[in-house]
Amino acid sequence: MTDQGKMPVAPVPAVPHRTGTGPDERVAVDLWLLRDPVSYGTGQRLAVGELDPGERARASSFLRPRDGLLYTAAHIALRRLLAAALGLAPSEVAYDRRPCPQCGGPHGRPALHPGLAAVPHFSLSHSGGRALVGLAMAPIGVDIQRMPSARTAEVCTRLLHPGERTELDGLPPGRRGAAFGQLWARKESYLKGIGTGLERPPDADYLGTPGRDPWRRPPHWTVLDLACGPAHAAAVAVLGTPADPCTVRPLPAEWLYEGGAAQGLAEIARRTTAAPVKETLT
Repeated sequence: MTDQGKMPVAPVPAVPHRTGTGPDERVAVDLWLLRDPVSYGTGQRLAVGELDPGERARASSFLRPRDGLLYTAAHIALRRLLAAALGLAPSEVAYDRRPCPQCGGPHGRPALHPGLAAVPHFSLSHSGGRALVGLAMAPIGVDIQRMPSARTAEVCTRLLHPGERTELDGLPPGRRGAAFGQLWARKESYLKGIGTGLERPPDADYLGTPGRDPWRRPPHWTVLDLACGPAHAAAVAVLGTPADPCTVRPLPAEWLYEGGAAQGLAEIARRTTAAPVKETLT
């Protein structure tokens, strides 16, 4: 946050990218949306046993049960999607976070443990009863969030890139809140993709309306808006060019229940294109 008269921040380092990666490299991308997971009243239980101890502890730490339920379902979904792509059981999927390229802290882009051939990159975001998962064979970031209030948009607009602020200022007041929400989703998806999150200043990169001012945009990255319902803003960022239109597939909650791994993994594997799919284990 850099207002005039405050202490200057350190120079922002350049965003790293793969050697030889060009803007025309085509990348398969899979996107999945989970809506309002419910385990009570159905007679079925989410497959909590597939989570690792850290995930189970985190799920139980939420103050609101609904938030804990969404976190649980989102991480079961992530594990089953990765398991289907890798030919593993969901509980065998192991991942952690790489060092942040901005500060070196242990909160960078999530990545699977080494040792697997052609492992996919992945990203997960959850907010307001929705969870979005992205898989690709190149670095990827996804973000989904509830549309912000007009007050939130007004306060946070000053944190943006000057070009983004100009773009928002040019809109009628009634459209600025939704436009800010969508812009912020693009920004967070990109910052997740490069692995820094908000350790990188939000005003460092221009991520205005897709297709506008391409010369300002981060090189080699494609950042797109996603349709995930009128109450949410969502976006995906991928290093390269998506091989096909980025379609968001629904992820049925019944694929996440105990005892449903075989059916869920088989159906996921059939629809997954972003990674070499192997025979799934049950």
